[in-house]
Amino acid sequence: MRFTKMHGIGNDYIYIDCMESEPESPDTLAREISDRHTGVGGDGIVMICPSDKADFRMRIFNADGSEARMCGNASRCIAKYVIDQGLTDRTDLTLETLSGIRRLMARKGSDGKVESVTVDMGRPEVGVVDTEVALPDGSRHRLTAVSMGNPHGVIFTDDLSDAMVLGHGPELERHPMWPDRANIEFARTDAPDRITMRVWERGSGETMACGTGACATLVAAATNGLAGRKAEISLPGGRLTIEWLPESEGGHVMMTGPATEVFTGTYIRN
Repeated sequence: MRFTKMHGIGNDYIYIDCMESEPESPDTLAREISDRHTGVGGDGIVMICPSDKADFRMRIFNADGSEARMCGNASRCIAKYVIDQGLTDRTDLTLETLSGIRRLMARKGSDGKVESVTVDMGRPEVGVVDTEVALPDGSRHRLTAVSMGNPHGVIFTDDLSDAMVLGHGPELERHPMWPDRANIEFARTDAPDRITMRVWERGSGETMACGTGACATLVAAATNGLAGRKAEISLPGGRLTIEWLPESEGGHVMMTGPATEVFTGTYIRN
């Protein structure tokens, strides 16, 4: 099975061209190939498939085998893959996901390859705002819930330590308030247009970056009066520019960032 390893500011997946056929048992494959010791290593697999509703369709399986609904970083990488590999000659594309159709707008560099992509992430849904959540160990966190087609809980704190992210992230991911678990963001507002964050992703643990998480963080910050509607989000893997358009312009969230190809290879399943 041919594959391409790609990442969006460190959020790395194994990409599989499924325009002709899809691999059997993708959940099992994701667990096998994502292992960083015995496999290729990654946060999961991304399958690039044909669609009767859009230009392409995306399926994502996390490293634990669970299927995800949406991934902003993976969406950017798909745009780079299909354009650089000649699967399309257009730079303005539509992508079918389990969270709906997304628009991808790619920009090429001087070498003719895609270097950055803007993704229309759609309208966010804001749930509870600045609500206290208690954990079994007695700790309490103030959390804002935002859906970007997948669930997020955003916590604003100056403590972005491992003790906070790795210690409380797993329990918050599985808190009873989330029927299907959630992605948890720990964010610090450095200025009205600058935010630093770390993310604990459901099904993958801490990742270097999360595109939908960055979008949810900007929406939560603006909702709580901590930032404006456009900001640079700094994550361990790099930076994304997120803008929440005003209602008069549709109220969609726009995410812009790079997409990088690492290497290609052949994977032989045992």
